[in-house]
Amino acid sequence: MKRRFAAALGALVMTLPVALLAGQAQAHHSFAMFDTSKEVTIEGTVTDFQWTNPHSWVQILVKDGAGKEVEWSIEGSSPNNLSRFGWKRTSIKAGDHVQCVIHPTKTGIIGGSLVKITVNGQVIGAPKPA
Repeated sequence: MKRRFAAALGALVMTLPVALLAGQAQAHHSFAMFDTSKEVTIEGTVTDFQWTNPHSWVQILVKDGAGKEVEWSIEGSSPNNLSRFGWKRTSIKAGDHVQCVIHPTKTGIIGGSLVKITVNGQVIGAPKPA
């Protein structure tokens, strides 16, 4: 009985790293949904900055043509890549006024991938998608 338990436990321990890596690989995606031939500039107020893997996110309230505030989700590179360009977890905070240059989505859904961001008049790094 002890041998069977030890064998089962050993098999579980051997397959666990593979299962964890498979989950990470599946969670990561490309920037293919964005039209990298176009750049759009948006301006608004940050509601949230998510310094997360595999990609960071900036949530921005932007006024549309009718003056209504609409929330945009802007996808950035990983914290590791952003830090290489001088970014910090505290580089952007809720309430900051930002101007973002983004690659818009190909489908027209509100959002994009971050090309450049100016926070309270100061350009932060030069993030590039991973």
